[in-house]
Amino acid sequence: MAPAAPAWHNPHVDIREVRPAEYTALGDLTVDSYLRGGFLIGGLQDGYTPRLRDVAERAASATVLVAVEGEGDRLLGGVTIAFQGSPLMELGGDGDAEIRMLAVAPEAAGKGAGSALAAACVERARAEAGTKRIVLCSQREMTTAHRIYRRLGFEREPSLDWEPLPGVPLWAFSLAL
Repeated sequence: MAPAAPAWHNPHVDIREVRPAEYTALGDLTVDSYLRGGFLIGGLQDGYTPRLRDVAERAASATVLVAVEGEGDRLLGGVTIAFQGSPLMELGGDGDAEIRMLAVAPEAAGKGAGSALAAACVERARAEAGTKRIVLCSQREMTTAHRIYRRLGFEREPSLDWEPLPGVPLWAFSLAL
C-alpha cells in the first residue's frame, strides 16, 4: 500500500526548502506579489519592501519554503515559517511557530500554490518538537489568504491583532496543534 499523500498534496505543485540560488528570484516574487495586491502602502518605497526582498536573512533564522511547478524549478510562491527563538517572530510566544510573508506569483494565483505552502507550514510545525500553536498576521484585505487559513483550521485571534504602522491594522490568526 502506498503511503498517504501529504495534506497539501497537489500534483502540479511541489514544496521544498528554498535554494540559495533562488533567494533573489523569491525576493522579487514576494515584493511583486505584495505590490500587485496593493499590500505595500508606500509601493517600492514602503519600509517593509527590503524585508520581503531579503530571503537570505529570512533563511538564516527561519525555514523558507518554495512552491515549484511539478518537479521543475519554476517558482510559484514562497513562505517563511519561524520557530521559537527566531528574530522573525512577531506574534508568537513559547510553543508557537509563526507563518510569515506568504506570497504567490500572479500567474500562479488560484492554482493551489498558496494552499500548499500554508499546509506545508502546518506540517512542519506539527513535526517541530514543543510547538503547540501556529500564529500569523495578515492585512485585513488579504481575503484570499484568509480563506486558505480558515480551510486549514486557523481561527481569528483578535487578542493578537496589531498595527506595525498607524492605519495599517493586521489581523491575527492561530491554529492549535
